[in-house]
Amino acid sequence: MKTLRLILGDQLNSKHSWYKTNDKNVVYCLFEMRQETDYVTHHIQKIIGFFAAMRAFSNHLKENNFKVDYYKLDDKKNTQDLVENLKQLIKKHEIEKFEYQLPDEYRVDQQLSEFCKSLDIESEVFSTEHFYTERNDLKDFFKGKKQYLMENFYRDMRKKHDILMAGNQPEGGKWNYDKSNRNKWKGEHKIPSYKYFKNDVSDIVELIKNSDIKTIGNFDTKTFSYPITRAQALDQLKYFCEELLIHFGDYQDAMHTNEVYLFHSRLSFAMNIKLISAKNIVDTVLNYWRKHGDNIDISQVEGFIRQIIGWREYMRGMYWALMPDYKTENHLENTNKLPEFYWTGNTKMNCLKNAITNSLDNGYAHHIQRLMVTGNFALLAQIKPDEVDAWYLGIYVDALEWVQLPNTRGMSQFADGGKIATKPYVSSGSYINKMSNYCDNCYYDKKEKLDKKACPFNSLYWNFLDDKRSILGNNRRMGMMYSLLDKMDKDQLVNIKKRAQSIKVNPYNI
Repeated sequence: MKTLRLILGDQLNSKHSWYKTNDKNVVYCLFEMRQETDYVTHHIQKIIGFFAAMRAFSNHLKENNFKVDYYKLDDKKNTQDLVENLKQLIKKHEIEKFEYQLPDEYRVDQQLSEFCKSLDIESEVFSTEHFYTERNDLKDFFKGKKQYLMENFYRDMRKKHDILMAGNQPEGGKWNYDKSNRNKWKGEHKIPSYKYFKNDVSDIVELIKNSDIKTIGNFDTKTFSYPITRAQALDQLKYFCEELLIHFGDYQDAMHTNEVYLFHSRLSFAMNIKLISAKNIVDTVLNYWRKHGDNIDISQVEGFIRQIIGWREYMRGMYWALMPDYKTENHLENTNKLPEFYWTGNTKMNCLKNAITNSLDNGYAHHIQRLMVTGNFALLAQIKPDEVDAWYLGIYVDALEWVQLPNTRGMSQFADGGKIATKPYVSSGSYINKMSNYCDNCYYDKKEKLDKKACPFNSLYWNFLDDKRSILGNNRRMGMMYSLLDKMDKDQLVNIKKRAQSIKVNPYNI
């Protein structure tokens, strides 16, 4: 039976069961499309990375004698639309059956689902064979519960997959070493240079320019430094284990002006396009730690694994449990516009300038920069969640909606009213000072609330608590914050709110 199999740009899994046998009646197809480059304004490195990895994957299949129909962006036969391209190939190859793997993005899932309903040939859908969990596992796990707590899910995952377990108890005696993962990096442990791959992408850069694709961010070289093949991803993983794992947990929340990546793995892009699976990464890290446990503390390993089998799988489960309504939630009723400096980095606030410039230059920021710097400011400035979503989805090379949306709208902006986070992740300038050196040479004073040189985070923080009291005042986890607010001198609060209002109305001067 002549079969057409679709491979999406984030389904580059060479270990998938599809590729165990080579059937000459099967045609594989991959498309570079305006449909995907234009639904949000992407970082130029994100588009480069996807196209480079897709082309490398297509070449890998061809080298192994699989039949592949690949549409580059500027191919004349490319309609730039997924459905229309598929119709074209079904006709061209006289296809009798269409097969695809479950998309991880809701919009593409809907598009393919509707397409299959319209077909007069057979169709079949397959698992991506990438995640520990299936789409609806988390929803089923929490059936009948009012709140989906990540910690409960994480512990169940540990038990189910026998990860860091000693019988029924957590190895080392603790489920979570989060308190050990909050150290400020002060240069006491040298950070190795990051693993750099020299992938020549000059033809893709030219293609993007000639196609007038609107992008954000910078790309000043001819080579793309992130992994674009499985071999490179495995090489990156090996480097992480040998050079970075030893201090990863200690400094996973730390930030520093002179260090872009600290001890982070830089594996998220490769993982999210499925060059390498979560299980592959977890097993490799565990095996390395078993052999080198005398030098590497369990807290380093648990901190890393929690991000993958806890957080990543949890976020995906929440996405599929809550879509499509989740995409429009705005529990705090925030309506302000995203300041222009999110697109340029032009601000006197050193923390924002550093995190945003890093994002623009590298398409990268780690979770605390995203949550407690750019996300914290957006929430305190009461920015419309749609605008925050669009920025996060566009600016990071690893951003796909299934992981971006629950992290942004839920964890970062509390727009879901607490479905993911039990309280808003907001702070004044003190937290940023605690976890970084950003405040050391900043134009603003981290201790001041009212002066023109007072850190904007400070007035925005107290103003936010006061503005949202009717929504958040009864939140048990915010009791201490509100008790401190209640003790504040009333005249001082009035002046703080005036200062905050001037920042919200005119954020371009900060």
